[in-house]
Amino acid sequence: MASGENKVKTSTLPPGTAPIKAEFLLQRSSPQPLANPDDDAAERGAQSSGRGTGDRADPEPGTGGKKSWKNKSKAEKRAQRGQNTGRRFGKVRDELELCWRVANGAACDLGTECRFSHDIDAYLAAKPQDLRIPYVSEFSESLPFGPDLSAVSKPHLRHPNVDTATQCPIFAEVGECRYGYKCRFLGGHVQEGSEDETKKAHAALTGHEMNFIGAENQKRLRAKRYPLPIATQYLRDIEPKPTKSAPPVVFDASRLDEPGYTPEVPTGEAKMEVDETLEKRTGDQNLEAAEDTPDVPVRFSEKKRLNWKGKTYLAPLTTVGNLPFRRLCVKLGADITCGEMGLAPSFLAGSREEWSLVRRHPSETMFGVQVAGNKPNVLVPTAEVLAKEFPNTIDFVDLNCGCPIDLVFKAGSGSALMDAAGKLGRIVVGMQKALGEIPLTVKMRTGVKDGKNNAHKLMPRVATEWGASAMTIHGRTRQQRYTRLADWDYIKQCVEAVKVKEEEEDLAPIPIFGGGDAFSSQDYWGKVDHSGVDGVMIARGALIKPWVFTEVKERREWDISARERLDLIRDYVDFGLNHFGSDTTGVNATRRYLCEALSFQYRYVPIGLLETLPPKINERAPAFKGRNELETLLASPDSNDWVKISEMFLGPSPASWSFTPKHKSNAYNNEEGQG
Repeated sequence: MASGENKVKTSTLPPGTAPIKAEFLLQRSSPQPLANPDDDAAERGAQSSGRGTGDRADPEPGTGGKKSWKNKSKAEKRAQRGQNTGRRFGKVRDELELCWRVANGAACDLGTECRFSHDIDAYLAAKPQDLRIPYVSEFSESLPFGPDLSAVSKPHLRHPNVDTATQCPIFAEVGECRYGYKCRFLGGHVQEGSEDETKKAHAALTGHEMNFIGAENQKRLRAKRYPLPIATQYLRDIEPKPTKSAPPVVFDASRLDEPGYTPEVPTGEAKMEVDETLEKRTGDQNLEAAEDTPDVPVRFSEKKRLNWKGKTYLAPLTTVGNLPFRRLCVKLGADITCGEMGLAPSFLAGSREEWSLVRRHPSETMFGVQVAGNKPNVLVPTAEVLAKEFPNTIDFVDLNCGCPIDLVFKAGSGSALMDAAGKLGRIVVGMQKALGEIPLTVKMRTGVKDGKNNAHKLMPRVATEWGASAMTIHGRTRQQRYTRLADWDYIKQCVEAVKVKEEEEDLAPIPIFGGGDAFSSQDYWGKVDHSGVDGVMIARGALIKPWVFTEVKERREWDISARERLDLIRDYVDFGLNHFGSDTTGVNATRRYLCEALSFQYRYVPIGLLETLPPKINERAPAFKGRNELETLLASPDSNDWVKISEMFLGPSPASWSFTPKHKSNAYNNEEGQG
């Protein structure tokens, strides 16, 4: 309980502030709420799995004489590309690196030519001591919170750094550890003498990740030798056919504004120029009967039906929405999951980083891959590769028509496709053909610019003319970002427009999910009832409190305790080590992504501290204390505290390792020392 002089009356706080009970509020120089985290900045600077695909940070006008973007040299532009260019997460390696073959008990074919050490004793002597992940029951709710992880409990062999009291999370799950002597939990399996065959047999069915593309096929993609007969034929079919008899038509776009000017209807490339020019000028208002888009309903009878009504859906999320986080959300009640957005050109280039985004855990019972691109000639081939490589382990492919990131939008991908209906139709139909039995879903926004919503016109066409198997609409325009609440009235209008079209065409309805601001069970079901959607795709709500899926499933608001939240963090660590690895590099990759997750989860205000329910996602929290010190720690906006929480499970972070939040408003105590 805060002392009398430290209390603040809730009624003195400005509108839009989380209604925290007076006894938990802390007095600062003024009762203003903490800065609202800038989700636009986080989205603009999103870096998917460290690929550096963030938005370019154009200099603000009048910034002390700094060069404008157009005046920078090519080298300067390359150096500045990506808002988060300062966020570098290099791999942390062992000081003495052991050969992977020797680490797993095999002989190295390279012998003395191998650049890694073959001396196991020397490696173990130089290697940091084994880690041990404590159970939450070992933690208290007050300082110092947890057990001392710096002491080795039971020295084994002649190496004091090996701890037989530890447990390797990979060995515990699958019955073997692929990291051998390099594992930071070596004492948990080095003494076993043999692998656990029972666990290995079980893991073959339930534990191992899926969707690995073979090295040979990656080479074929890079060399452009991967066979793509369906895409090749489709792209040939939609290629404009110039007419020999008709003279070429010159299209003068500059005369479109002249009164009474009516351009002749050209063909071939000239017609495509007309279409694309009009699309940009009208936002697709006048292209509903375009000749180069399907003019009859296209439904692919061989597609698997998606029965999603009543299911919960975790949105594809950059950086944080990796496989370990999805596993956590599945455990908490998420039924449908989708991998991070992948770029079609990078898939076709055989990028290892891009193909890692399609990785799936067996616990994901309904899993999709999201793809972004700007033309049929990259998206249709990508769809065909996905269908050929993973015909039975991808449940759907999602076409991203909603990404607002400048880097994606300016390339004509993401939400830019909403202003290019002719192109979008060719893409959807082509991807449907290339995917075979795999359903195609489409995710979009209400529109590109505020006041110019066009989703209500596009969605009926996507559903009935072009044959998508499901759709999601986020209730904001690309321009709006997160500056206002999602427009669920407009989502309702879009749902009704699709249903009317389906009835007119006598077509079976497809699932439609909405998105935007769902942060509680009451929020979720209220939005479903109001708009008529089949469910709500949850994004920020899941980032801030992954247990929102449990709330939705059980139709209750969960006053989760600090210890229960710590238990979920431990689960995430376990899942992270299984995915990223249990060696030094994997441990610190897990640490990095845990801190990324905590950069959102700290924003959760325990509902037991609120005067009114349900909580609202856009309410700002004033400075407050939790019901115990552990709850206060978990609510800290200081990025150094997120690192401390990671150290509670993963041991001290290396001296060479540091964590920088995506955007500084996420952490008041950053590297510049702002308090």
